[in-house]
Amino acid sequence: MKRNTLNKVLYKNASQVLGSIKLLSVCGLLLICSCKAKKQAIVKRVAVDSTVVKPVDTKAVKLNAIKSRQTNFNTFSGKAHTKLDMGNSSNDVTLNIRIKKDQKIWVSVTAIAGIEVARALITPDSIMLINRLQSLYVRKPFSYIYKFTGRQVNYKTLESLLIGNAVPELLNENSDFQTLNGNTTLSGSLQGMVYKLIIGADMKATQTNLNNQTAGQSLLVTNTAFIQTTNRIIPSQIDMASAVKDKKIQVNLHYIKADFDQPLEYPFSIPSRYSPAD
Repeated sequence: MKRNTLNKVLYKNASQVLGSIKLLSVCGLLLICSCKAKKQAIVKRVAVDSTVVKPVDTKAVKLNAIKSRQTNFNTFSGKAHTKLDMGNSSNDVTLNIRIKKDQKIWVSVTAIAGIEVARALITPDSIMLINRLQSLYVRKPFSYIYKFTGRQVNYKTLESLLIGNAVPELLNENSDFQTLNGNTTLSGSLQGMVYKLIIGADMKATQTNLNNQTAGQSLLVTNTAFIQTTNRIIPSQIDMASAVKDKKIQVNLHYIKADFDQPLEYPFSIPSRYSPAD
């Protein structure tokens, strides 16, 4: 009887967690698009002894300063206690995350008693998920996410969100800049998406707010409790709230362990007995 009860609990968690991973991998990427608008730089002319020197592009200088403070790495590994809220369901799980920059993101999800219930591998070309308890898998090309968003989706966006970096597409010279109390706010619109990025005094991203009212999509990411690990500064707390029409998900991720540039493995295989998920 106890074994049957445990299996029911694990089965329920597995379904909810697998659904959360799918939506997180999609929602975490939603609303990000490339920008090829005309450059609109704010310039200031400086006169020294009545001689006009080259204009100083203050916006470009600020952007370069922000970019130089983003976390650079070859590999990342982190362990995070995570709360996943999706609709009326809530799950406390542990995520083990490994990233090989620009190549792959590997995630292992464990629930009760440290039992792995799901695993994911995301690359710029593909998305693969396995549900250990239900013996199901999903294997799709990266274009699978186009069912939920536009074709401008960037794999690097998810990398940025997972380590607390600013989303690269938002660091562009078309943004409106405002500075208040040491914080810099970049805001603007990219192909129908309204965005606001808040950068702290240390040039690290503290909040990312994306909204596409026409498509009914929004994403709010807040980075707090910054820590130093392997000579990098990253947020230990990352809170994500996303909505895609009537689907909502809240992810509260708290890193308890993080490391950079260590040799890592990314094991992923689909057992022959597993069946494709619907």
